[in-house]
Amino acid sequence: MGKVSAEIKSRLRRKRRVRKKVHGTVERPRLTVFRSARHIYVQVINDDTGNTLVSASSLDKEVQEHPPFENKQQAAQFVGKLAAERALSKGIAKAVFDRNGYLYHGRVKAVSTGAREGGLNF
Repeated sequence: MGKVSAEIKSRLRRKRRVRKKVHGTVERPRLTVFRSARHIYVQVINDDTGNTLVSASSLDKEVQEHPPFENKQQAAQFVGKLAAERALSKGIAKAVFDRNGYLYHGRVKAVSTGAREGGLNF
């Protein structure tokens, strides 16, 4: 098994610290973000039952059929809007934002901006 880089260790430490306070419920599920080098993934999760209620990613059909984005931030914002639309269609209007240990800038911030534009309240 390989070693875990210092950057990933720091992110996991931040993630544990944030997750002590952020908990998704039926009324306010948790909107969490995972960011890889190429793609962005968003899930709306009810932590009481452990169920994923809504998901969206840059690999989804709607995103792939969209005209090419200028950069990954625009793609992330579109994914945030898509997740918000799917959440609203399931009757979810409020959520808590879980940045998953990532710093709140760049693509993570773009996802939250897109979700707010799509109608979700944090």
